[in-house]
Amino acid sequence: MNSLKIVAVALIVAGVLGLMYGGFSYTKETHDVKLGPIELSVNEKQTVNIPVWAGIGAIVVGGLLLVFGSKKG
Repeated sequence: MNSLKIVAVALIVAGVLGLMYGGFSYTKETHDVKLGPIELSVNEKQTVNIPVWAGIGAIVVGGLLLVFGSKKG
């Protein structure tokens, strides 16, 4: 399996996962105030939404790479 097919399959899998989950979230820790030995930190939950068009586009591009990428002109 060459690298082009691996990229194509990875795009298809990423597109399907993007459509299934619609996004992901992560926790970001920030240090807001530090006064001597006292330090206040805040954990913020960040959410990243993946647009539907991006998931569909990744699937289409991955499929096109699988079909037309292996053909040599």
